[in-house]
Amino acid sequence: MSEAPDMALPADRRALVAVDLGAESCRVSLLRWVDGGPSITLVHRFANAPREVEGELHWDLAMIEAGLDDGLRRCAAVASEGIRSIAVDGWAVDYVRVREDSRALGDPFCYRDERTVRSERLLHEQIAPERLRELTGVQLLRINTLYQLYADSLHHSFERLPWLNLPEYMLSRWGGARVAEYTNATHTQMVELDTRRWCGEIFEVAMLDAACAPEIVPPGTEVGRLRGPLAELPAFRDTVLIAPACHDTASAIAGIPAVGDDWAYISSGTWSLVGTVLERPRNDAPAAAENFTNLGAVGGRVCFHKNVNGMWLIRQCMDQWASAGQEWTIPELVAAAEGVPRPQGLLEVDDPDLLLAGKMLQRINAQLRRRGLAPMDEGPENAPAFASLIFHSLAARYAEVLGRVAFRSGKTLKRLFVVGGASQNDLLNRLTGEATGLEVFRGSPESSTIGNFAVQLAVLGGHRDPVTGADAGTVARWAGVLSAAV
Repeated sequence: MSEAPDMALPADRRALVAVDLGAESCRVSLLRWVDGGPSITLVHRFANAPREVEGELHWDLAMIEAGLDDGLRRCAAVASEGIRSIAVDGWAVDYVRVREDSRALGDPFCYRDERTVRSERLLHEQIAPERLRELTGVQLLRINTLYQLYADSLHHSFERLPWLNLPEYMLSRWGGARVAEYTNATHTQMVELDTRRWCGEIFEVAMLDAACAPEIVPPGTEVGRLRGPLAELPAFRDTVLIAPACHDTASAIAGIPAVGDDWAYISSGTWSLVGTVLERPRNDAPAAAENFTNLGAVGGRVCFHKNVNGMWLIRQCMDQWASAGQEWTIPELVAAAEGVPRPQGLLEVDDPDLLLAGKMLQRINAQLRRRGLAPMDEGPENAPAFASLIFHSLAARYAEVLGRVAFRSGKTLKRLFVVGGASQNDLLNRLTGEATGLEVFRGSPESSTIGNFAVQLAVLGGHRDPVTGADAGTVARWAGVLSAAV
């Protein structure tokens, strides 16, 4: 392992921990200093999924908490040199209602719960979608925290009690202050684009109590010291808790070691986030009309992208085939789909019906019928053809969105970095390169973890602006060093 030419190793060689909360799996990783360089190890990984409770979709919070605590104990057992800091990133929009003692009031809703279908419609009767977009610069999605909190207000469910997004909740649970890290806060659709503060107009219209919202802090903020039973372990003496880029996509983008202005990204997983990084937001009428989002990025920059459906499609199909008696893995499906003829037609992958859980095979066939295309055999033996259809359709949609990204940003794009869990899908990467004409680079499937560690190293080294947080250039340099260490 080699050190970057302009990167000094930290004097404090204690280990670092990065926690990445995923909608399908949660990971706890450990960075240690070995032979003069960083070495990253995935210490603990466990499955995660929402569960239906009395017709509602919720996350099993106790299971997540226990899994993460177990991961930290495993890290402590390995890192005899001690652990300097812990930081948490995760999927956005979902939140936990908490008591004054920061204990959770119950399992949080999953963003896919259909209660937001009604709350979105009713809220738009109180404030026009165009006004929401003007205020926040954020893509209008019914999964956003705003519509979930408004659903609470409509049902008088804990609407006067504090809330924390999931990564920040975990930090608070371990002893940190209640905060909303900026990159994650922007995804609530309640932050003013210009002031970077909670928007009073939105809170008033949505009947939300501003006193329940946590303080917004920049990425790389130290929020306290680890306390409680875990802090009694020798490795966790004086361990700092850090809010990195708590939005996992912002962390994943921070984990791309790219310089220059000719590159775009796809953060590819359950969702596909397709876009580029800008120095300033683009919230003019054309960008708003195409529903591009302006979300917080490290260093005060902007992730300018669109949400596109992702591996959710194929995983929902896999669940149905498994129920029918045949288990498929993603690598098996990718390999099998390589040998299937190119589909005659493509899906509209962002059809709202394909964002809902359950009966995905039937939903896909229903769309094919609506579009005058032949439905497909839904049996497990036809899984490769379904996979081929989904991958070709995703690639075509990526190309369409990236063309608009280039046009709206004014950039001449040449390179495309694919990061996240689905970055290992060589077929989808090849189809995307063919559809876009861009040179595709496969980033780390653990790019969120790399970005998480890079932010920690930047701020622990003193490279932090009081307003924008961790220095973007330092974070990118550390990402380059760490990319070889996973």
